[in-house]
Amino acid sequence: MILTKRNALFAGSWYPTSKKAIGAYLTSTTKKTNVIAAMVPHAGWIYSGKVAGSVFSAMSPADTYIIISPNHTGIGPQVSIYPSGSWQTPIGSLSVNAEFVSHLCNEYKSITPDTTAHSQEHSIEVQLPFIKYINPSAKIVPITLANYSLELCTKLALSIAKIIKEKYANQKVLILASSDMSHYISVQQAKTLDTLAINDMLSLNAAALLKTVEENNISMCGSGPVAVAITAAKALGAKEAKLIAYDNSGTVTNSTSEVVSYAGMLFL
Repeated sequence: MILTKRNALFAGSWYPTSKKAIGAYLTSTTKKTNVIAAMVPHAGWIYSGKVAGSVFSAMSPADTYIIISPNHTGIGPQVSIYPSGSWQTPIGSLSVNAEFVSHLCNEYKSITPDTTAHSQEHSIEVQLPFIKYINPSAKIVPITLANYSLELCTKLALSIAKIIKEKYANQKVLILASSDMSHYISVQQAKTLDTLAINDMLSLNAAALLKTVEENNISMCGSGPVAVAITAAKALGAKEAKLIAYDNSGTVTNSTSEVVSYAGMLFL
């Protein structure tokens, strides 16, 4: 398998480049919890970094982070996994766990080893400075998802869970779903719609989440990745979910008429 390097495309614009500035979004005094999976936002850090930092601050470090993101660009296959090599961050690179990738491709035949879907996608990259800061030796498994059908999300999730149980029982593997919540509506509309989706997440109900988002036209971009994370977490023994942070871009822009909202969730 050919090794590839994914450059940091959004450093200095979507998130800071210095270790000190990255660390400022994390809270060292927060109690660390051994979580199975989490949902973390992926907007520019000026807007969503506080929520994202709350999530990463609350989790015990992992050896491998499986990061599942939406496909915002429409490029590439339905389920794209970055096959090998490394992803660059301003504070050093993170190696792809090519062994895990190989296991997952063997277990779930509908996943495609691919770099094109990741070539311009921001929603995995913006998580990496946090991971590199927290555990410099961590490995990553980047997956970009363009199909949110319940069948696909379930099969992918159960395949991930099976590999973790059978191959990585002695390592800490953490599943991250990268998602923002409502987009470009008023603060009150966002809170109303987001509450519907958050309640499904708190109930660890992936099927209900996908249905709620579709039936209420909620512009939550990563409902599929979150459904995968919830299903995998339950297969790995998760019994509860916690909402640890919620915010919106209006906090920064001082506008309440058109915001993007962000939630941080733990599944444990």
